[in-house]
Amino acid sequence: MVSVLYNDESHNINYIIYSIMKQLPLEKYHDLALLLLRIGVGVVFIVAGWGKLTGIEGVQGFFGDLGIPLAGMMAWVVAIVEFVGGLMVLTGLYAKIPNLLLAVIMVVALFTTKLGGEFSAARVDILLLLMTLALAILGSGKYSLNSMLGKEDV
Repeated sequence: MVSVLYNDESHNINYIIYSIMKQLPLEKYHDLALLLLRIGVGVVFIVAGWGKLTGIEGVQGFFGDLGIPLAGMMAWVVAIVEFVGGLMVLTGLYAKIPNLLLAVIMVVALFTTKLGGEFSAARVDILLLLMTLALAILGSGKYSLNSMLGKEDV
């Protein structure tokens, strides 16, 4: 580690990075960061949901092969939650509940299709799970429909 090599604080890489970061007003970009996160999560789920809606028979068969109870109905539930939930996350309209529902979908996906496999197969699902939970906790921010309509983030 560089900090071990230099005792002089002015040469310590951690000190230099900290000094630079302290001067940047990053906290004022909190709402922009939430918007970027919402765009990423929302678009991914809109596309995934649309794919399921337009290929529902294949999704029903896949869910049946996985042993998911009520596979036909659950395929519709997942497809609708992903598509509509993705739209709600993207726009920031009452997005906490859809984010929690999308997180549940990611947990089920991880346990039914990714558990026991290689990490590379699960990493996107893990990231989506963590991002939806973060958005459920943090809310949609000021660049959202909720904020524009003067609504509380629910």
